[in-house]
Amino acid sequence: MKTFINRTNILLFVMLVIVQACGALPQADEELILEEPIVVQSTQPVDVESEEPALPVPQSNVVPVNLPEAMSGHASDQVSALDKAISGGDRFTFGQFERPFNSEKMDVYYPSLDIVDTIIYQDDEWVYGIIQLSSLEETNLVTGKYALELDTDRDGRGDWLVLVAKPASTDWTVQGVQIYYDENDDVGNVSAMYTDEATDGDGFESLFFDQGTGADSETAWVRTSPVNPDAVEISVKRQALGIPNSFMVNMWAGTSLLDPSHFDLNDFFTHEQAGAANPGFELYYPIKSVFELDNSCRLAIGFQPIGTEPGLCKTLVPVNPAEPSEPYSAPNLSCEPCPEGATGQKPYPDCRCTFPIIR
Repeated sequence: MKTFINRTNILLFVMLVIVQACGALPQADEELILEEPIVVQSTQPVDVESEEPALPVPQSNVVPVNLPEAMSGHASDQVSALDKAISGGDRFTFGQFERPFNSEKMDVYYPSLDIVDTIIYQDDEWVYGIIQLSSLEETNLVTGKYALELDTDRDGRGDWLVLVAKPASTDWTVQGVQIYYDENDDVGNVSAMYTDEATDGDGFESLFFDQGTGADSETAWVRTSPVNPDAVEISVKRQALGIPNSFMVNMWAGTSLLDPSHFDLNDFFTHEQAGAANPGFELYYPIKSVFELDNSCRLAIGFQPIGTEPGLCKTLVPVNPAEPSEPYSAPNLSCEPCPEGATGQKPYPDCRCTFPIIR
């Protein structure tokens, strides 16, 4: 028993020495704080070949749900299936493409690359672009690409390209979705939208978002419409675009030529290389290096255009601003009947065909 007491006393003495050497133990009402290492994360995009850390990927759990009730912009596009010898809608020098065909012979038509209608919706958080196609057949799952090109400073030069590849699901997904940004402002070369001499620019060179990787993992989404099997719906967060109050936007359908580094396409290719879809341009017809491609005119969102904006959709404007209900009517304008299922007259944009909006 005495030996046990002595050993206990020795153990207590050793513990007391340790406490005195390291400082007093925390009292019962004191919090024991353990310092953790500080982690610093980069908030700037970096070169994929750089050794710097990648962007953080916060999870906000915000997914677009339903489209807003009111449209912010709407414009139809020429339907090439109705006129294989394109008479309008394709003007290379103006950056207008109507080429949902194969190269040279133009004897293969791709309805999944033929835009017939474009619509923009907005709410407080999202910008939605709807691309309605002649027919979204299964071939789009292999090669199809679709895009929104946004000009947020309204100077005629695209600033953002929201590009989606192989949309296949009626559920919102980030798969196949990328956002590119023109950081060095060389899209459009010397004259925005119009043909310049071949450029050495690099188009939309900065990858901002890539299928869930970026400053916000849920910046942009895509789905095929759950109610319209021929429509592709793209959504992008307004915050990612700088929360613009106004902007211009057009839409694209294509395959390999829908490449961010090739913008503007009518600067990247010469007219001779690209060819023409309209047989009226005998020196350039048929289409050659620029094929399987369609784009729309540009919608003015959030502002009243003055009519000189590059690529602007032709719109009806009031004769007298005090009487906005009285539309302008172009004199001596010859139009043709619209296809079955649409109202108005064609071809757009000189005349208008309005397709039913299926939501």
